[in-house]
Parts: sequence; structure tokens; C-alpha cells
Amino acid sequence: MNSEARAKILVIDDDVEIQDLLIAFFKPKGFEVFIRDDSQKVIDELSSKQIDPDVIICDLQLPNMTGIEFTRKTREMGIEIPILVITGTKTIETAIEAIDAGAYDFVVKPIHLQQLLVSVERALHFRNIKSENQTLRTAVQIKEGNYPEGIIGRSPGFKKVMDLARRVASSQANIFIGGESGTGKEVVARAIHNMGPRAKKEFVALNCASIPESLLESELFGYAKGSFTGAIDKRIGLFEEADGGTLFLDEIGDLSLPLQAKILRVLQERQIKRIGENKYRTIDVRILSATHRDLRKEVAEGRFREDLFFRLNVIEIKIPPLRDRKEDIMPLIDFFLKKFSVLNGIKVKGFSKESLEEIHAYSWPGNVRELENAVERAVILCGPDGLILPEDLPDFGFGYTKEASQSVTNPAKDPIYAEAGKTMTIDELVKKYIKFILEKNQGMKDKTAIELNIDRKTLYRKLKEMELERH
Repeated sequence: MNSEARAKILVIDDDVEIQDLLIAFFKPKGFEVFIRDDSQKVIDELSSKQIDPDVIICDLQLPNMTGIEFTRKTREMGIEIPILVITGTKTIETAIEAIDAGAYDFVVKPIHLQQLLVSVERALHFRNIKSENQTLRTAVQIKEGNYPEGIIGRSPGFKKVMDLARRVASSQANIFIGGESGTGKEVVARAIHNMGPRAKKEFVALNCASIPESLLESELFGYAKGSFTGAIDKRIGLFEEADGGTLFLDEIGDLSLPLQAKILRVLQERQIKRIGENKYRTIDVRILSATHRDLRKEVAEGRFREDLFFRLNVIEIKIPPLRDRKEDIMPLIDFFLKKFSVLNGIKVKGFSKESLEEIHAYSWPGNVRELENAVERAVILCGPDGLILPEDLPDFGFGYTKEASQSVTNPAKDPIYAEAGKTMTIDELVKKYIKFILEKNQGMKDKTAIELNIDRKTLYRKLKEMELERH
């Protein structure tokens, strides 16, 4: 049975014989078939999301409205489910009217079931391709910051970040974006640029930590021909490239003090000078900056200029780490799942209950970037049934609380061989010892399995049994 044969088909027809015929034909092929005889009720169910079929087969003549009117209404509601219209007339005008209304195909009575099956499978394939294209398009838009309304995050903390980003986007103030590595600082910076008046101009991003100090100045300011060995031609710097637009300086806390002084001068005078030139050039650039460092601490310890900090930090946006916005995990993994299944051409059902429990229990120190990498790995490693299991995830721990994993500070005091003077059975002793070793290893299953001299699948089975007994 192919992947399309697990799809849901909604049949809208008041003819009981047609209903029975389609059920008898499609159900043995693995399709789920739902029957309705009231088109208006279907409209209500679709709009309230009570039903979500993959394909709709609709008769042309219905009690409340025609199949063409039904199709037109669903399209006006923004519902893109493929609709196949069954018609008793063979006129080309009816077919054209159905297609114009938004129908994917039409079938003429008497129904040729094999032909209908081909139409259904084509409609499903078309819907899958459309969905995959939309996912890829959204992924590119989010990466480039061109999709501010689609930035993924529904937690109160992240909504507060995006609300502030929208409010400051139209200003000309320099903005500082704080947050741990991997929280999405560049995504927010691009969104600010694209929501503001500079959206049609360039957004130029530079990671200050990724370029050697000796090259950073020429990268930012450009240079004249012959100004140093290897300068065989002139080159404009990123300040000039971003003229009229936005320059995003990521990891600005890594800049040396001399280069900090030169950037401060640019912010004060709005002019730059290429290396090897005496001519100053006026620029109009909005500066957005970010770092995972605590710049206030860097200022206090003399590693970052206080005057530059205040110039950059006119408005501060601080992105909370992923561990503080757990509500964002599910929409993020849903998006990454679609993205990487499309990119790798792998059909994925989703995550098992156990793997989701591990994902939610983990603290994600690498934040969204680490989550994205974990989902990509899981998609690539998942089995042929398309279900992502715990062994497909990185070995980031069983998800015990920090307090539990830290409680084993003195193994000698942990009563693994006796409990309240009661003799323990072998099974109880084994399970308690597994828990003890797992907590000692801070939840790392690979390390625990090696130490216990058992394979990882056996460890998973034992842990599952322990969890069931606990409940």
C-alpha cells in the first residue's frame, strides 16, 4: 500500500448507492472514507476544523447547493483541499465551470472506479507537492527574515520579543539583541529590518567572531587598490554595502578595543574611510548588534567600551533561551520535521511518545540551533516506518530533573541493596541499580548501557518497564 492509500477521503453525496460503492471500493485499499449528505454541514465542519480530509469527492447535485457552489465557497474560505466533482452531465461547459470554481478534477457518471482512483492519487500527490513547496518556501523566508508573521514561537516570552521588534522596526535607533547562542538573534534582526522602512535596501550580516582580527577592519571598511600586499583592486566594505539599509554585527562582544573605537567613530560621525584612502565617505546605515556575552560585565571588566555599548544599546531586545519557552518546542519541531523530510526525501510520521518526552525533558543548552540539528539527525536516522524513536535522537539524557541527577553526590549513602530493612527481590535490585547508574551518569543512556554491559535497546526496555510500574 502506498503512502497515498492511508489518506482520508470525504464523500459528499445523498445517493446511498454511491456512498456504499465508494466505501466498498476505497476502504479495502487502505483509505479512510467519511460520508456526508449535507454540504452546508461540511462547510461548518471544515471552517471549525472538526474534519480535515485529504481529498473531497463531491456530487454536482446536492440538496443545499451544487458541487460547484460548494467548491467555490471552500476556496473563498481559503481551504485548499483537492475537490473532485462527480457530474451526470457530459457537457464541456460544466467541466470548465467546475475547474474555474477551483475543483481539481471532475468525474462523469457512470463512475469508472479505476479512473476515480487515479484522480484521487494524483490529487493527493499534488497536495503533497504543494505542501512541501510551501514548507521549503517558508523555511527560506524565515531564514532570510522575510516572513515575520511566520516566525515560529507562541510562548509569552517570545511573543513579547516579537511585539517589541515590531514596535521598534520603524525607528532609526540602534538595537542590541541579547541572548544565548542559537536562540535566533539573526532571525529577529532580519525581521526588524524587513518590517521597517529600510526593507527594500540591503540587510548585511557579519559574525565578528568568525573572521580573524587582521581581516575584520578591511571587511568592514573596505580598502583601496595597493593599500597592502594582495590588494590588487579596490573593495568596498560592509558599511558601504549596507548603505541605506541595515548592518547586523553578530557577536560584537568579540571585537578588539581598537576596532571598537573605529566603529564608535562611524556611529558618531556617520562616515567611513577605506583602508589606504584619505577620503571620508558619508553612509546611512542602521546598526543592529548581538552577542551571547554579558556586555555589561565586559564593560565593567574593561573589555568593552562603555561609550560604544550605550551607542549600540539604545533599545535592547533579549531573547529568552529555549528552556524558558517550552511552548515553542512543538511548533518548532513540527516545522523542522517538515523541512528536513522534504529536503531529504524521507516520509516521516512523527515522533513517538517516548521521544517527545525526552525532547521536552531536555534543557537544550544550544537552544533552537541544537533542536534543529537534533530533528535533522532524527529524520535521517528514523526507521522505514517513519516513526522517530528515542534511539534516533542524540544521547542527551533520559530527562531526569536536575535535582534528581545531582542527588547522587555520595554513592556510599545510596541504599541500592536494602530499603527500610526489607529484603529486595532480584528484579527490584536490578531496576534500582539501573536507576542509580543512570542518575550517576546524569541521564546519559549510552554511557549507562556500556557501564551495565547491556545494549541500548535492552536499557530502553528496562526503563520503559520502570516507568510503567511507577505509574
